[in-house]
Amino acid sequence: MTTHMKSESSGPVDVIIVGCGPTGMTLAALLGQQGLDVVALERYEGLYNLPRAAAFDDETMRTFQKLGIAEKMLPGTNVQGGYIWVNGRGEVLLDIEYDNPGRCGWPAQYMMYQPHVESVLDGLVASMPNIDVRRGTTVTGLEQDADGVTLTAVDLHGVTTAVRGRYVVGCDGGNGFVREAIDAGLDDYGFFENWLVCDFQLRRDVPGLPTFRQVCNPAEPIAIVNIGPGYHRFSFRLEAETTRDEAAQPQQVWARVVDYLTPDDADLIRVANYTFRSCIAERWRDRRVLLAGDAAHQMPPFLAQGMVSGIRDARNLAWKLGMVLEGHPEEILDSYQEEREPHVRFITEKAVELGRVQTMRDVEEAKHRDARMIAARLANEKPDKLVYPSLAGRLISTGGGELFPQGLVSSVTDGTALFDNVVGTGWLIVVDSAATLAALPESTREAIAALGGRSVAFSLASMFEPADVSDTGGVYTRWFAATGNVAALVRPDSYVYGVARDAEELAALAKELLGQLRAVA
Repeated sequence: MTTHMKSESSGPVDVIIVGCGPTGMTLAALLGQQGLDVVALERYEGLYNLPRAAAFDDETMRTFQKLGIAEKMLPGTNVQGGYIWVNGRGEVLLDIEYDNPGRCGWPAQYMMYQPHVESVLDGLVASMPNIDVRRGTTVTGLEQDADGVTLTAVDLHGVTTAVRGRYVVGCDGGNGFVREAIDAGLDDYGFFENWLVCDFQLRRDVPGLPTFRQVCNPAEPIAIVNIGPGYHRFSFRLEAETTRDEAAQPQQVWARVVDYLTPDDADLIRVANYTFRSCIAERWRDRRVLLAGDAAHQMPPFLAQGMVSGIRDARNLAWKLGMVLEGHPEEILDSYQEEREPHVRFITEKAVELGRVQTMRDVEEAKHRDARMIAARLANEKPDKLVYPSLAGRLISTGGGELFPQGLVSSVTDGTALFDNVVGTGWLIVVDSAATLAALPESTREAIAALGGRSVAFSLASMFEPADVSDTGGVYTRWFAATGNVAALVRPDSYVYGVARDAEELAALAKELLGQLRAVA
């Protein structure tokens, strides 16, 4: 085949994203929303159009809310109330209830049909004039210097193009090009399990069909998952001697699900053989090249956090790239892996731990597990809710690192809605009363405003002062009372930078932030 080289002369774009899955499209949209010029390169011609991930959480929906597409996601989702483990005899071992609403103001767990989610994201990025999505383009080369990165890419016609950007983010998956190109290394947990994933399109409602259940049967562990309206997934752990071709035969699949579904209930639309892995890149950044999503980390699906973790990466990274491209210190990008890797490691290790409990094959060990878990239920011991570690690092100060809660608030100008819709996102100083804010030097408030930030005052400590917003849902009254704080400085990704117990601490906190960002107060 004859190849032709085409060079682009329009100058570097702000960010090149390699890979247009959920992580890549979310990152592109978040960057585009900031007015940055983005090129996204994807080796496949179109969307994948088959489900892979099964769920996302309220934090992800908050990101979709920021992008203005939360409600568009709803037709492809079901709100999930809980997660049940049973043993081979059908006895309940564990019954986890999901919060509704969760900390971010949305239900804590959504089951989803991934093609719908990707279609909504694709429509969003296609609507943004500063995002150039090039499908059917495979990246084959990467070179970086002090000013930017040049990628070499080949399209479906064999035409080779050089694309230059100030930064590159590899969102091209666990087997993608970018991680290898920067020799990022890989820390492998050594967790390998062979699973058969079978997806069905339902023809009708099936009474008693579990929506989210782990069957902890040592003879054959099964995961049963609703993957959005009208779709269902059964996943089976395969023995080493079982061949993929044998297990994937339709008659074999129907024999496995006969206790739950028949061909009258559903159509078998996909059978795939997956090896669940757990590994994390050693370096997520090499100068002007960064990794996100599966390119940076892979985890087993037992917590349904794979896609969610990639979208957290995108939310964490997007505002930092935006600030650096505006001229703030490049060291800001050093906080990306510093914050995200411990979070990902916690989830990965917890997923491996739960996976080993769920898929226990030794019959005697499984009996002991069942007896222990059933005894806990009989003693009314509720399972501990999974609490993710707070972020830590150079862009987290005193009392920071957790998501700032989102509840219903009201204002004269914006009506009643979730906090982010009324107040917006960006750098926020949120205070319990106007008096707390009044004690902050005007120069500091102006410096925060110069970052695109704003101040928001409730009136929780005064019956005299008017409030910017009213705490309609009571979330912030409870938060300020429980923490003992009078103010929070919130980052553009809705994580708390730091908190203050009085106006003096708030002034010091703001000064610390402005010093880190080298902004002048």
